[in-house]
Parts: sequence; C-alpha cells; structure tokens
Amino acid sequence: MDTKVHTILEGTRPARGPAAGALCALVVLMQLAPTTALAGQTERQEAVLLHTRITGVPPSPTNLNTMEADLVAGQKEAAAAVAIQQPQFYNNTLKNIWLPATNRDESVFVPLNDYVVTAIGMIHDDIPFNTALSADILYTLNASGLPPPSASNNNHYATADANNVDISSTLVKTTQTAAYGYPSGAPAGLITTRGSASAFFVNGTNRAMFRFTLINHLCHDMETVQDATRPTDRIRRDVSTSPGGDSRVYLNTCISCHSGMDPMAQAFAYYNFDNTALQMVYTAGAVQHKYAINTTNNPFGFVTPDNSWANRWRGGPNSLVLGFDPTLPGSGTGAASLGQELAQSQAFAQCQVQKAFQAMCLRVPSNAADTNEVNTLTAAFTANGYKLKQVFADAALYCTVP
Repeated sequence: MDTKVHTILEGTRPARGPAAGALCALVVLMQLAPTTALAGQTERQEAVLLHTRITGVPPSPTNLNTMEADLVAGQKEAAAAVAIQQPQFYNNTLKNIWLPATNRDESVFVPLNDYVVTAIGMIHDDIPFNTALSADILYTLNASGLPPPSASNNNHYATADANNVDISSTLVKTTQTAAYGYPSGAPAGLITTRGSASAFFVNGTNRAMFRFTLINHLCHDMETVQDATRPTDRIRRDVSTSPGGDSRVYLNTCISCHSGMDPMAQAFAYYNFDNTALQMVYTAGAVQHKYAINTTNNPFGFVTPDNSWANRWRGGPNSLVLGFDPTLPGSGTGAASLGQELAQSQAFAQCQVQKAFQAMCLRVPSNAADTNEVNTLTAAFTANGYKLKQVFADAALYCTVP
C-alpha cells in the first residue's frame, strides 16, 4: 500500500472486538466454572458461579454461605454485591479489561499504569463514567514502598503491580493538574493519562488517539463509521488526493474516514508525547509540528490553526450509528470538550455495557434475549448516573442466576 494512502492507520493492526484481550484473560481465569447458568442448579451452585464470574476465583466459605442465603431469600443484588466488593474484582477482572485499552496491540500483558488505575478508581467510587474522557481526574495508590506518581515515568504503578498491591483498598483520588503539574486545559480524563498519551500521542499525527478512543470507548473502528458524504474541507495536507496516482482511492476510501476524523482529531492539536522527556507535552495556543508534516501530499489541504473541533458525524448515517447527545453543541475547543461529546453518545454507553456483558458472560450478545438485556442495562446505566459497577453486577446475574 502507498504510504500516503492513510495516515489514519497509526495503530497498523486491525482492531478486534471490544475488550477482546481482556476476554481471553478472563476465559483462562474462569475455566473452573460452567459458562452458563443451568436450570435446576442449587442456590449454592449459583453462588459459586456468580462469584467466580465476577472475581475470577471461587468464594470463601463465609462469602459462599452469605451469597447462598441471599439467593435463597431472593436477594440477587445482595449476592452480587458480595462478589463485587471482593478485591479480585478490581485487581483481576477490571484490570484485565482495561489493560488492552492502553496499547496499540490491545495486549493484556503490559504493565499496570495510570489509565487502568484511574478507570478502576472511577468504577470503585461510582464516579459517573461519562466523565471518563473529560474530567481532570487521576487515581494513585497509597501503599508503602511506592515511588511517587510522575508525569515522566510509570514507576509508581509498575512497582505497585510488582508488589501485588491491592488496588481496591489503596486508591487515592486526585487530579492530573495536581499530580502531574498539567496546565489548565490539558486534562481530558483517561485520554491524557500517561498510559494513554505514551501509546497514542507518541509520533504520528494524533489520529491514533482518536481511533483508539473510538475502539476502546465506543466499540467502533474507523471501518464501521466510514461516511463519504461529509464535507472534505478540514482534511489535512498529509492526506494525498491521488494515492498511488489514483484519485479514486481518495474519493472512495480516504475521505470516508478523514472527513469525519480530521475535524475531531483537531482537538488534540496541542498534544504530543516527548520520547526524550518521556512525558506528555501540552502547548497551549501552539499547534504541534506533527499537524504540519507531509504537507506536499496535498498542498491545498487544511492547515490546522488551533484546537477547535467539529463533529461532522452528527449528520449522515453516523448520527444513528453513534447517537450523539442533541443537547450538546457538537463543536468546541480542546480534548476535554471532545471527550464529553464522545462520552455522552449512545455508542459510548452501549460500549461500556457490552464490555461488562462480555466479561461476565464470556460471550458477545448472541441472541434476542442477550440483545434485549444489553439494551435494558444500557438504559439503566445512563438513567442511574453512569455507575459502571452496577452494570457488571447485573450482567453477571443475567448470565449465572436463572
């Protein structure tokens, strides 16, 4: 393929389904339990299955007796709450779900980092998860022997991982401005954690950050949101209008992604990850040089002047595919406002529910009943303050307790 065809593909390999890497790890953890609830199981058997599905380990005798009694009494939510409160839910289940979101290979075999701990902290504390891409938020860990959190290294989290620190009991909520010294305007939730910035702001043209945010938080890759009907006036100069000498490739393929992506990825114009300093760089008011590379590919393309963005997908087929919030303006400045736009979409809510369902049920929704359950869970998730912990409990009950 001509290297000028797609600057979008900074991640190179095709995306798998949501949390696919996490699912593989969870499957290994849960081989000791049946994959579905069976009619005629006793409440004790249901309790074992429910606990194992949520935490990856069997319940202790005390927890087993408590959960069994809850199920006998018809208190399913109480039984699930016992498992949700166990440290393994945070240290194993949630960690393995979020680790793949912090690297381009979507691998679970990477060090613990601030992105993962912050996501876990938000779920643990019932922080509305629709702020995960916009808030000035960071979670650190309060345990002995840990170096302080740093914007220039991952030692705080990697040491905690090596020392088997219990994430669930050591979480400390802070901000990126306080812990990392980021200037006002820079923080945008998980997007601007060091774990995310080091993977998706490094090199390239920052389109990787947009693409992987779609994958990890809206469960869509660029192939599923292509739309050649959007205006092309904000496609940057690095996108050739005749890749390989064939303008039809540009007209039929390139603009389908770039016409929607480039106006939104402009929100990241002030960000970079410095490979020498090993930390995220934010240059308020100054567009990073990476937005002006390969300008000879299309000298008449768009020149990025600032970090303002516009969501062209509010029109066309993606208005239905992604379901953006009509109360938001659909445009703004900076990563935090773009994060709010994405996290208020119906696709964002449904994606979080699908990840929880897949982790708890060990399958994607596969029939009408599953689809109805995902829709019900999504409606409850958005109506009840975007508390993701409850979604895991409800999904686990659906798949383990008939």
